[in-house]
Order: sequence, then structure tokens, then C-alpha cells
Amino acid sequence: MFKAEFAEHNAVARATEAALGGAFAGLLAACVASIRNGGKIMMFGNGGSAADAQHLATELSIRYIKNRAAIAAIALTTDSSALTACGNDLGFDRIFARQIEALGREGDVVLAISTSGKSPNITAALKQARAMKIVTAGLSGKGGGEMVGLTDHLLVVPSDTTARIQEMHILLGHMLCGALELELGLVT
Repeated sequence: MFKAEFAEHNAVARATEAALGGAFAGLLAACVASIRNGGKIMMFGNGGSAADAQHLATELSIRYIKNRAAIAAIALTTDSSALTACGNDLGFDRIFARQIEALGREGDVVLAISTSGKSPNITAALKQARAMKIVTAGLSGKGGGEMVGLTDHLLVVPSDTTARIQEMHILLGHMLCGALELELGLVT
């Protein structure tokens, strides 16, 4: 199993590298433009993807590798009062859309993280962002699901295995953090 898992991981990593260079560059350019123009990056997802959103938003707002100026990023998965109030009053499908409605502004970027791209709260959030003229982006797998057509920038990991997709999401997320620091001139 040990060797088989590494073999599959390495194969998916190579396929991801081959497939997503252009899409990654597009996402990076959108995030750089947003931050340079006073915008922010709002990240969200469910389960492990929620944890990834929190992890990556923290890397940007606090630091990735070196101390530098903060990059405006927030995970919409962390406010338990907002999540539970919205879930109770408006329904679980609106937990991210409602926060985008409250916090989002034209010029921001929303980054949805979903292994399948099929979660109703993810698609509702992307639709809300689109209605507000917010740049929509996503990290997905399994063909992208419903995120296809709802995102301006979509990085679909070429795999159907949830664990491999999640591994590539955190790799791509870390690469985004490092690339943003470089592009914004915050580190050398």
C-alpha cells in the first residue's frame, strides 16, 4: 500500500503539473490584481476543503515563509456564529453565499475548494459572487462538477481519488501563496 499510494500521488502530481500551468497563471494574475487594487481573497470549502481554506488564508494573512506585509485573505469557514445562524435561519446551502453578500466587493476574488465541485453551498456561493461581479475561482477534481461554468479560473486536478485531489489542492494552494508573495514584491 505504501508504495502504491506514492506511485498514485506522483502520477497525479505529474498530470497536475502538465495540465494546470496556464490555469494557475490565470488564477495568480486575478489574485495579484485584486490585492493590488485593495481587494481580498475569500476562501471556502467543506470538510477537509474547509481546513484547506483556513490553512491557506492564514498563510496569506499572517505569513507563508518569511515575515512580510499581510495579504488580505479570509476563510469563510471559521465564524461558527455566522455558519450556525445562517444554517439555522437561511439553510446550509447559503452559509458561504450570505457571507460573500455581506463581505464581498467587486474586485475581490472568491476561491472555492471542492473535490467534487457538486456541493450546493459551493455553487450557491459562486452564483452569489458572480451576481456581485466578484472574480470566481476554484480548486476541484473529478472533472470540476458544477463549478465548471461558474468560475472564471478553475483548476481541476486530473483525478477521481479524493485523497490525491486534496493533496494537489494544498500543493497548488502553497504555490499560490509563494507566487503571490513574489509577484507582489513582498519577498525576494
